[in-house]
Amino acid sequence: MIIYRPSSARGRTETGWLDGRHTFSFGAYRDPAWVHFGALRVINEDVVAPSGGFPPHDHADMEIITYVLSGALAHQDSLGNAAMIRPGEIQMMRAGTGITHSEFNASKTEPVHLLQIWIMPNARGLAPGYQQRALNTADRADTWQTVVAPANNNISGAFDIATDARLSLAQLAAGKPLALPAEAGRKYWLQIAKGSVTYGDQVLSQGDGLGLSGEPARGITASEDSELLLFDLV
Repeated sequence: MIIYRPSSARGRTETGWLDGRHTFSFGAYRDPAWVHFGALRVINEDVVAPSGGFPPHDHADMEIITYVLSGALAHQDSLGNAAMIRPGEIQMMRAGTGITHSEFNASKTEPVHLLQIWIMPNARGLAPGYQQRALNTADRADTWQTVVAPANNNISGAFDIATDARLSLAQLAAGKPLALPAEAGRKYWLQIAKGSVTYGDQVLSQGDGLGLSGEPARGITASEDSELLLFDLV
């Protein structure tokens, strides 16, 4: 099974300060054909205008990952965390029994461009939690760097997620190939954060997504310098 999700087909939210694109149903955007892919529930690509942002709001029973592509995002939450998220860092918030947080563009002059990802946990009612870390970007040069995984995977430096899912990042130079996994019984979602790659005859550009299940092993090749996210799911 191959599912292609072009950037142009995503849902959209536009306000005075937000330009948001939704790979899956979110907020006022509802499409029964695009609700989730395995445990992957949300991939929102947001551009937040200078000084704009999301006022305090609540979440529960969701694993929430924030990945900033450019700019800086200011975060505060009901656990007492106050932090700035910048490119090269990743933030993961376990909503669990409930958490309130706000997110604002820290700049008065430049937009912030980010991806926010929700993954459904395999249990409800977990204690809420917060993780943030600067990543060694050299560890994902032309290869996959796993940054989120279940604790029993024993992957050094990966954030613990409460379900059988993994998130890996790659920065692929133009012309470089990279293998995609093809383990039986697993699903894979490839999201293009920047650049462009080819998968067989399919060209995938910034904002495009590709879902794979039961496909033979096949690689991708970067058409230009590219930044990629790969979700490994049941």
